[in-house]
Amino acid sequence: MFSLVEWPFSMKLLWAPILDAIYVKSFGRRKTWLVPMQFLIGVFMLIMSFQVDYWIEDPEGPHILPLTAMFFALNFLAATQDIAVDGWALTMLKRENVGHASTCNSMGQTAGYLLGYVVFMALESADFCNSYLRSVPQPVGLVTLGSFLMYCGPVFLVTTTLVGLLKTETEPQHEDQDQTCLSVINTYRQLLLIARLPAVRTMAVVLLTYQIAFSANDSVTWLKLVSAGVPKEQFAVVTMCMLPLKITLPVLLAKYVVGETPMDVFNKVYPCRLAFNLVTAGFVWVTPHLMVKHHFPTYYYGLLVLIYGVYQVWLFSMFVTQMAFYARVSDPAFGGTYMTLLNTLTNLGGSWPRTLVLLFVDGLTFKYCSNDTKNVCSNPDLVKVCEDGYGLCHSYVDGYYVLVGICTVIGLLWMGWGRRTIQDLQGRDLTDWKVNANNPKDQK
Repeated sequence: MFSLVEWPFSMKLLWAPILDAIYVKSFGRRKTWLVPMQFLIGVFMLIMSFQVDYWIEDPEGPHILPLTAMFFALNFLAATQDIAVDGWALTMLKRENVGHASTCNSMGQTAGYLLGYVVFMALESADFCNSYLRSVPQPVGLVTLGSFLMYCGPVFLVTTTLVGLLKTETEPQHEDQDQTCLSVINTYRQLLLIARLPAVRTMAVVLLTYQIAFSANDSVTWLKLVSAGVPKEQFAVVTMCMLPLKITLPVLLAKYVVGETPMDVFNKVYPCRLAFNLVTAGFVWVTPHLMVKHHFPTYYYGLLVLIYGVYQVWLFSMFVTQMAFYARVSDPAFGGTYMTLLNTLTNLGGSWPRTLVLLFVDGLTFKYCSNDTKNVCSNPDLVKVCEDGYGLCHSYVDGYYVLVGICTVIGLLWMGWGRRTIQDLQGRDLTDWKVNANNPKDQK
């Protein structure tokens, strides 16, 4: 049930047009939604801070229903705020600087991840606090989820108040006033018209297919490393090592994302990221051979940081340039809806191939029992039979490597079409990405 909390970010396109249609003009088109949403986020955090620790740690079991309800509501508010921020970025920045929206987006997300996840997890961990922050060990960390929410709630309230009072919002001078006053129904119609634009339809095909090439690498590699014996806590350390890179990389890419051709970086990086499928697969293959007495040497973790760091450069470069391109082609009159549509297509393009990979990876793995070749270890019962007979299940065909190979071949084939298509989309006039709300022909 708790997985329901992820739905709002996947479904926010359903209510994005409402944010473009309904607003208080005197207060600001985006502030009308951003300020109330952030105030409510702060209030929800304060409310949850009094009960969340009990809901999680109750000796009779966690209270799944209230946890799901509260976090679903929190994510709904955050998703709505995200729509408003995306739309505001298109009008807050000058048109020639709108590509910097992706720089701000990526740096803000990384900083938020650092403070809201990495720092919290470290301060909540008794082991971390006892090792690095305390002289006298204690059984709990410095903070709990409840105390962390108690701190974050007022931070949201104060910062939102400052934004509401000090930051003014003005509509661009060139924006069509008739477009900004469309009704809710007409805004939904506008979404359908946007989706029917030839440029958007072609872009949708690109976004729904380009991530197939990386799906096996992205979704299974970490699982394979864990199964090979790499401690899970080491991944947290590796992730922390990447944070400075994730913060500085958007700045380094800034000069490339503000021009007319931000997707040039995407096209150049795509084959590099594709080649890394083979690099990471090779690293996974060699990992068990580098273990010494159930531990990995220091140089192994150095290699892990290096490989993961280079891969993050490719991944983050593609992400930042994509966001810059979205900001460039999106119609500011329907910025929240337009950006949400493109982001939703991007998310779907990543989720559906990863789901298929996780579905097929076991089915493409073939094993045998070391002391009974007739036992193929195809289910937990057969694995238990093998282990009860003091045998071990060995893979002679690993579905991970099969899928990495298949995805890499698909990626090579995709490049022949995709890179040319992206160049064509990037070269189109901005009017090809807009719908004239006042043109009767567009309303059919």
